[in-house]
Amino acid sequence: MSKDINLVGLDIKKILQYQRNRYPFLFLDRIISIVPGEKATGIKCFTYNEMFIPGHFDDEPNVPGFLQLECLVQTFLMTFQSLDEFKGLKVNDAAFNNVKFKRKIIPGDVLLVEAELHSIKEGVATGSARSTVDAEVACSADFVVDIPEILNRFKPNAMVAICEDQI
Repeated sequence: MSKDINLVGLDIKKILQYQRNRYPFLFLDRIISIVPGEKATGIKCFTYNEMFIPGHFDDEPNVPGFLQLECLVQTFLMTFQSLDEFKGLKVNDAAFNNVKFKRKIIPGDVLLVEAELHSIKEGVATGSARSTVDAEVACSADFVVDIPEILNRFKPNAMVAICEDQI
């Protein structure tokens, strides 16, 4: 059973220890709670000073949808990358499903993201995340990601190599 860890201090420096996203593609400001192997809650504070806001759009600045999704998936990654065996490993997006945008995100909004791990097996993790702003749903999606270092151990060529080494 996982133990609920109070990681109020999981700021950007500590997040960098767990996942490989870096500036300008790291879109988490803080993880406010986490149960490793189960769930994570993170926040992202959007400001007009973000490089993408002024150009999207001049007359009505807002956060592009794909960046909202990136906030969700990065919080989702923390659900399992907070476990020692997955800490700092490279992760690839495999699928985003059931994506729904419900609210425009504008400068000054604080995105609260709640993510849940559904399963992780043989280097493939599935889960979901939902974001809110002021308790109003903003975006939600289901995810499939893979961890190449682990997944490659289960590919047929890897199995042949393992068998040949044992002969």
